[in-house]
Amino acid sequence: MSARAAPEVRWRCCAFDALAVAELDAIYRARQQVFVIEQGCAYLDADGADPQCWHLTAWSAAQAEPLAYARVVAPGVKYPEASIGRVITSSAARGTGLGRELVRRAVAEAEALFPGAGIRISAQAHLQRFYGAFGFVAVGGEYMEDGIPHIEMLRPPATIT
Repeated sequence: MSARAAPEVRWRCCAFDALAVAELDAIYRARQQVFVIEQGCAYLDADGADPQCWHLTAWSAAQAEPLAYARVVAPGVKYPEASIGRVITSSAARGTGLGRELVRRAVAEAEALFPGAGIRISAQAHLQRFYGAFGFVAVGGEYMEDGIPHIEMLRPPATIT
């Protein structure tokens, strides 16, 4: 099966206060579409951490919601390290490579915003190899979160040479 061509996107990464109300609405709709509707997880998505995060989005003129999204979380909000969470790729962008580009950019943003902090994530267990390709290693065993097996993973701080 061949990958579909990635749609043309405009990337934006900004602090919560820099998001327009319409952008925030579209981000919340996209997160709910993936996590609540597609994955069937009933949980409080707007968990109070968003105002302390940076928001990375891939926008397309073809749809109102972002094609891809991740939030970059400051150290001390979720973990002692920086974190990446709420990682989604819309159904319209799946199979195009946009998910890999999203994670690559999210890691780069986290390292630029919080140099030397490392990055800790709570990944869905079936994505362990995917995140491993970005330098994340499993720390601990699997656990259930919202009815889905997860695993904590850590990307150690980048070594400056």
